[in-house]
Amino acid sequence: MTAKTTTPRSPAPKRAPAKRPGVREQAAQTTRDNILRAATKVFARYGYEGGSVEKISQTAKSFDRMIYYYFGSKEGLFIEVLEDMYRRMNDAELALQLDIEQPVASLTEVINFVVSYYSKNPEFITLLNTENLHRGKHIVKSARAREYSSPAIAIIRKLLESGVNKGVFRADVSARNVYLLIAATAYFYISNRHTLSAFLGEDLQAPEALAEWQAFIISTVLRTVMTTP
Repeated sequence: MTAKTTTPRSPAPKRAPAKRPGVREQAAQTTRDNILRAATKVFARYGYEGGSVEKISQTAKSFDRMIYYYFGSKEGLFIEVLEDMYRRMNDAELALQLDIEQPVASLTEVINFVVSYYSKNPEFITLLNTENLHRGKHIVKSARAREYSSPAIAIIRKLLESGVNKGVFRADVSARNVYLLIAATAYFYISNRHTLSAFLGEDLQAPEALAEWQAFIISTVLRTVMTTP
C-alpha cells in the first residue's frame, strides 16, 4: 500500500491589524459625542427654539464653530439628536430575547419593555413632543429615519402569527394596531405625567402608580388579541 502524500499548504497570510484611530480622530469623535449629548439635554429642556447653539456649546464645554463644523447647522444637529434617540431605542428593541413559541409571555415582555423604556428615557418623550409640535418638519429631512423604523412591529407580527397558530390569538388583529395601542397608552402616560398628576391629585411617577398602569396596559392588550382573555 502506498502512503498518500499531501502537498503542504502555504501558511495563511497574516491579516494586517485593524488600524486604530489616531489621537486626532479620537479627539474629534469625543468632541462630536460630547456635543451630541449636550444637545440632547439642551433641546429636551428648552425645545428647539430655546435650545440655542450657545447653550449647547457651553454645556458641551466646546465652541459654537465646532457645532457648525460637525453638524452643519443647528437644524442638522437637532436631526442627528432625533436619529440618535431612535437608534438607541431600536438597538434596545433588537436586544430583546423572546420565545416565539410562548406568544402570550413574549407579548407581555414587549409591553413591559416599551413602558420601561419610555419611563427610563423621558428625554426621548420630550424630544418627540418637540418634533411633533413642529409637525415633523425636521425628522422628515433625515436620510436615516427609515433605517430606524421600529422592529417592534415585525416582532409583534411574529408573536401574533404564533398565537394564531396555537389558537390563543385572534386572526383579525394587525401587528400595526397592537403596536400603536401599546405605544399610545405608554406614551400618553409618560408624556402627560406632570399635568395628570396635578389633575388626578396623585403622583403618577411613583413606582406603584406606574406599575398599576403597566399592568392595565398588559391586561388591555391581551384582552384585545386573545381568543379567550
